[in-house]
Amino acid sequence: MIRTKPLISSLIVSVSSLICASTVWSQSGTDVYAGDWPDNGGNLGAQRYSPLDQINAENVGSLEIAWRFSMENFGPSPEFNATSTPIEVDGVLYVTVGATRNVAALDATNGQILWLWRAQEGERFDAAPRKGSGRGLSYWRDGDERRILVVTPGFFLVSLDAKTGLLDPNFGDNGRVDMFEGLRLGQGREDIDIGSSMPPLVMNDVIVVGPAHKVSMRPPSKYNVKGDVRGYDARSGELLWTFHAVPREGEFGYDTWENDSARESGDLGAWCCLSADEDLGYVYVPFTAPTAAYYGGHRPGDNLYSNSLVAIDVTTGERVWHFQMVHHDVWEYDNVGPPVLADITVDGRRIKAVMQANKTGWVYVFDRVTGEPVWPIEERPVPQSGVPGEMTSPTQPFPTRPAPIASQGVSLADIIDFPEVGQIARATVANFVIGPIFTPPSIASDEVGSTQGTLTLPGSWGSANWNTGAFDPVTGYYYGFANDIPRVYLLKQATQDDAEMDYWSPNRTAPYIDGIPLTKPPWGRITAIDMNRGEHVWQVANGDSLSNHPALADLDLPALGIASRPVALVTSTLLFIGEGSNLHGGIQPNMWGRMFKAYDKLTGELLWEMELPSATTGGPMSYMHEGKQYIVVAVGSLGDAAEWVALGLP
Repeated sequence: MIRTKPLISSLIVSVSSLICASTVWSQSGTDVYAGDWPDNGGNLGAQRYSPLDQINAENVGSLEIAWRFSMENFGPSPEFNATSTPIEVDGVLYVTVGATRNVAALDATNGQILWLWRAQEGERFDAAPRKGSGRGLSYWRDGDERRILVVTPGFFLVSLDAKTGLLDPNFGDNGRVDMFEGLRLGQGREDIDIGSSMPPLVMNDVIVVGPAHKVSMRPPSKYNVKGDVRGYDARSGELLWTFHAVPREGEFGYDTWENDSARESGDLGAWCCLSADEDLGYVYVPFTAPTAAYYGGHRPGDNLYSNSLVAIDVTTGERVWHFQMVHHDVWEYDNVGPPVLADITVDGRRIKAVMQANKTGWVYVFDRVTGEPVWPIEERPVPQSGVPGEMTSPTQPFPTRPAPIASQGVSLADIIDFPEVGQIARATVANFVIGPIFTPPSIASDEVGSTQGTLTLPGSWGSANWNTGAFDPVTGYYYGFANDIPRVYLLKQATQDDAEMDYWSPNRTAPYIDGIPLTKPPWGRITAIDMNRGEHVWQVANGDSLSNHPALADLDLPALGIASRPVALVTSTLLFIGEGSNLHGGIQPNMWGRMFKAYDKLTGELLWEMELPSATTGGPMSYMHEGKQYIVVAVGSLGDAAEWVALGLP
């Protein structure tokens, strides 16, 4: 079995480049330091940082809603969970809206539509596994030519003229590239269970796109389509290269799929967001879990490149280095959010770093040139599966720094002990297997006295998910959010005549005690980490929706936190983040909040909060236009159509 194997191609790095100040990554020719927001994460390094300081600690209390843009009338039905971040260049916001992923250009002053494009995909849309507005889009400039790039729900890569919204006739087939072409379909499969929700990444005139499969606890087949990452020419749409997420025979990593199981297995992919270093020419791809995330008896071995961070040469599509965070994943502990790129100083040494938050609760930190861990990552023994046919890895990687940003594992000491609910919670937990992190899923039985599965922290929806990380290049602080709600990993034997896998997972939702989670709060938390030292600086609970619960109202409790998926924005003095929402994933409906907040980024002190029309669902961004700074964020909730809300000073 292969563990970490860096592969460094011929590379010359000057001393000056290693000690320079924070790099600005921007493909578009403009950047956050000019007051724009040209990439999904602010820049190609996904830092989610803006140096703008017109809105600051002294005047943040004066923020008011400047304009709103409703997404209610886009698509066959209103979208409630818009998870994208707008981009802004030269006074124009570019956004994806609605279930059909329309593209709109908005006036940055007032949110008025300048142009609108919609895909009109018919049956391709009907069959799409990833509908909705997705995570956003991308901007590319070549001289006077400016393009908006988006992947549609029907899995077309589209290039639009940024000035007019018209399809680029020189790109692909009249502006579209059919990404169904060239897929590695599963054996005997005619259906194509694949799409994308990510904004394409464009760098050095190459568009890089990762796929996303249907969200499912039980994939339709172990022969699912493979989630390869592909690079396209930004001008013509020509396919330049394909990186095989599941290696082909003869390729590096194939032997990590024992018994030639790589021929059968599918999935993987990279369904949220990528990041890149323009100077190095590397794209950093976070890969997800393999087919049947909770049972892997049909795929013995470590299963590269599942749950791995891979640096890919953007010119050739070749692997430069990789690191696998979880071997032979049976917890869906995949990498989802974008890797964050930044320069840090550790023990006097300047390091070009990449930081990858993972659902395990760790933030893994590497030298982004070589792939070497900045601090040691140790292989340690972990509990083993007792499920027939399953062969879990005997060890897993444990970062030594920084400490995890979420709770890991479940013991009786972690069970809620509040009056009235504590005794019930302990009795409930007695029905489950508990243990440290990486305790494997267990077989559930309906027989009296039998286990109901494995109760674990983090669960398959958190800690970190697609909403991972923000970084302040001035202070070296990384800001991570953790969802701290337990989940149940249970397996049942497959009895269907056409079953291809011996076991499947019918449910992952942990029980609640009258709406209260089984484990101790905070159930959502923000952590600031000094990445120059690898140490936590401060940590606060985010949100407080359950303090008024009848069983808790008289206990005078601190903020309990909300199990949601908020996204942060760092500015010159402030950290902005919403309480967030969790419209999917079995989280209780009361675990969300409408408050949008500003914290002192150095101390974690809450400086300001405002109730927005709905809960924050997407990532906030900031830009300056005509002398005024704006902050824009997507909001929505069940019963409230999504909308863009722009904040500014009077």
